Amino acid sequence: MRRSRAAAILAGLAVAVAACGNAPTTTEPTASGSAPAGGDKTLEGVTLEVAAKWTGAEQKNFEQVLKAFTDKTGAKVTYASTGEDTGAYLGPRIQGGNPPDVAILPQPGLVQQYADQDALKPLNDDVIKEIDTNYTPYWKELGSADDKVYGVLIKAAHKSLVWYRSQAFEDAGVQAPTNWDELVKASQTIADSGTPPFSFCGASGWTLTDLFENVYLSTAGPENYDKLSKHEIPWTDPTVATALEKIQQIVSKEEFLVDGVSGTMQTDFPSCVSKVYGTKKAAMVIEADFVAVEADQAGAKVGEDAKYFPFPKVGDTAPVVLGGDVAVAMKDSPGAMALLQFLASKEGGEVWAKLPGYLSPNKNVSPDNYPDELTKQLGQTIVSAGDAVRYDMSDLAPSAFGGTDGKGEWKVLQDFLRKPSDVKGAQEALEAEAKKAWK
Repeated sequence: MRRSRAAAILAGLAVAVAACGNAPTTTEPTASGSAPAGGDKTLEGVTLEVAAKWTGAEQKNFEQVLKAFTDKTGAKVTYASTGEDTGAYLGPRIQGGNPPDVAILPQPGLVQQYADQDALKPLNDDVIKEIDTNYTPYWKELGSADDKVYGVLIKAAHKSLVWYRSQAFEDAGVQAPTNWDELVKASQTIADSGTPPFSFCGASGWTLTDLFENVYLSTAGPENYDKLSKHEIPWTDPTVATALEKIQQIVSKEEFLVDGVSGTMQTDFPSCVSKVYGTKKAAMVIEADFVAVEADQAGAKVGEDAKYFPFPKVGDTAPVVLGGDVAVAMKDSPGAMALLQFLASKEGGEVWAKLPGYLSPNKNVSPDNYPDELTKQLGQTIVSAGDAVRYDMSDLAPSAFGGTDGKGEWKVLQDFLRKPSDVKGAQEALEAEAKKAWK
């Protein structure tokens, strides 16, 4: 699944950037050095458990954040990794009456699922006040279910990027485009120079949902994006046709696809990145910030050989689509609520932001806290986008529609990539799948 892989490689993002010489090397601060001196220690003697999917470097960084909380409050926090399948880990513990105090969920859709099972505790007024201070109303809504606030978005992945190989652009004499028409024109110029412009990860259906979401957010706007994500408007709506027709402009030309349609459908993530930076067969790959790590592993210098530009405006909205993780309380304890309040705070976000591989959806965490220039730029785009930022639509949908390999939206968009002329057929197939998932 994409979420576990994305989490693992996102942890190395800033490390890769620093290693490539793209930004000044920053010494990792200790969490105790980041926490305010002389906390009240109001939770001395309290023990609580946090469960999240992170392992390796990501786990170590999060444990520094937890240490900052301990230094401030006196609470002892233990960490448990859920592994790749958070639901499989939490399910038996919930059924057994022994859930962790706090769980960090890899998608907002799980908030509703666990709320329906009475497995979550509503956040108290102190946590909600922190959310209201530091987040736009949209993020608060994503952590809510049935008019109660259960979760806080604490970590983000930036999905509105197009990565390119600088030499391919130089050879073709093109600049990074700023809008969709420029992208289509530059793609043709690159193709005419002898290099296929795009390496699509056709075998990984989730990358196609990311592409659609960026185009749809830009052309249809945030309000329609919200409606479609809840299936309040059908996938046969004209706004969906507009987005698919725009995508059609870059996927319908054989010369635009490295290894053609057949090769595209056999290329997964991260192999699509390797075709740009390893074998250097293509010029661009459309995916999130974690491409930086794969580009580095392919031998490219991030910031020199491997560069990115923001996903170009297709309509009136400059799209910023994020993935991310939601922290929830599974026990109604002072320690759990205090930790969620800390994670939702500017203070907690800044502790984490100084460590590698982290982006914050907290609007009051200044990008200046990030340890390298690339992450600062990505963080600034989140802040600048304000209320127009949206969460990955497929992660908001029932998993049968938006998160299952070979089924639902993943499969229909793969079929559309094989036959991009059939916009109406793709819409009808998407709507049929959506009706089954939302019934």
